[in-house]
Amino acid sequence: MGDTQRSQTISAENQETAEQTDRNPGMMSSGLKAGISPPVLVGETSFGTVRVLAENNPDMIFTSLAHRIDLSLLRDSFRAVRISEAAGADGVTAKKYAENPDTNLCNLYQRLRRGQYAATPVKRIWLEKEDGSKRPIGIPAPEDKIVQKAVETVLYVIYNVDFYDFSHGFRKGHSQHEAIHEIREKCLKLNINWIADADVSGFFDNINHKLLQDMISRRVNDGGIRRLIGKWLKVGVLDEGKLSRSESGTPQGGVISPLLANIFLHNVLDDWFVKEVRPRMKGRCFIIRWADDFIIGLGAKSDAVRIMEVLPKRFERFGLSLNMGKTKLVKFGKPDKAGRYKPGTFDFPGFTFYRAKSLRGFWVIRKKTARKRLMRFMKTLWDWCMRNRHKPLKEQHKALCEKLRGYFQYFGVRSNYRALETVRNHAVKAWRFWLSRRSHKGGLSWEKYEKIISDFPLPLPRIIHNI
Repeated sequence: MGDTQRSQTISAENQETAEQTDRNPGMMSSGLKAGISPPVLVGETSFGTVRVLAENNPDMIFTSLAHRIDLSLLRDSFRAVRISEAAGADGVTAKKYAENPDTNLCNLYQRLRRGQYAATPVKRIWLEKEDGSKRPIGIPAPEDKIVQKAVETVLYVIYNVDFYDFSHGFRKGHSQHEAIHEIREKCLKLNINWIADADVSGFFDNINHKLLQDMISRRVNDGGIRRLIGKWLKVGVLDEGKLSRSESGTPQGGVISPLLANIFLHNVLDDWFVKEVRPRMKGRCFIIRWADDFIIGLGAKSDAVRIMEVLPKRFERFGLSLNMGKTKLVKFGKPDKAGRYKPGTFDFPGFTFYRAKSLRGFWVIRKKTARKRLMRFMKTLWDWCMRNRHKPLKEQHKALCEKLRGYFQYFGVRSNYRALETVRNHAVKAWRFWLSRRSHKGGLSWEKYEKIISDFPLPLPRIIHNI
């Protein structure tokens, strides 16, 4: 066992506020009615000390963190959570909750202090996918999202220190483009010849609750924090009025779910790879992970074969499984001069990586939009133009520009200009096609459409990220 963090000293001002609130629960609500500002705990949301302790003591177990969830942190969490118009299982929308935030947050804070906070089941709705199937979406109650964000803020300070730099998903200062750039640089620098491309089946739905809580307790063993996490894991899902509970999976739509998933995979994959796998490899290797999507680059074929044998066993040990239909070993080395083999390709995340020759004749690593992502976006544009063809041109133009700019913002990387151009040309054709069908009077000629395009020009493709 590592060292244990001692209880944090609470300031006299905060202690007095807490004692007065505990002796007189109606003090906050009555004070609000009288126009008095709600009490704010002073200085408790500064996490500098916790961060320093986590950095300097990798084996320390934090046992006193719940008191840092004060009214000030709840306010910050309320501002940070995504505002949704949909109501949770309690029927309360974020807009309604925001009508009287001070009173609502004070009441929430009191319930948290007394241990009277109860999680609300997650409301599940079903959205239709492009292929006709449906996917579930979870809508938590506004209060659950606020408390989850507060707990996530506290835990992130500690676990962000523990996470490795190759873990990029749902972390501040990390992005998909950083992960994409790192793949290219690592492959070139380490002379990588093989890529283990793995796919975890239903990862977020199959995280074992007991194993997750055990992993958290190795670093954070605060009873208050662990009880809150336990409530969210066990509260269940409300689907068309029927409540169902499961022993696995993170809260659907929960603010804290990405962090819990990162903690689980940090123990299952990241730490194991660094401490046990890499020292046993004969050649050079690396790993890049974005949430549950990861690849492992290897220099030696023997290492590649070995890692493909042990990966499924490792995940099965923690109640997870790899989708062997999508998990594959890709030969990704430079082709020899005789051209006896063609390097394979792999996708990550949303891009297809492949080897190609540069204008100077050198073998380089390039990226392009993955075919599935390209076709999906083009179909989305087509369907949007069809559904919105009767709206005013100005409104249609604004929405189309936003969609195209968003696409260029993510996929605008070097060697991917052709895909950007394809998307833009498709948008031009789709818009004309459906504008021609606004009425029964006939199609829209190219001459008239070119006049519309000159008045409402669509953004041109451009490379935004020099990676």
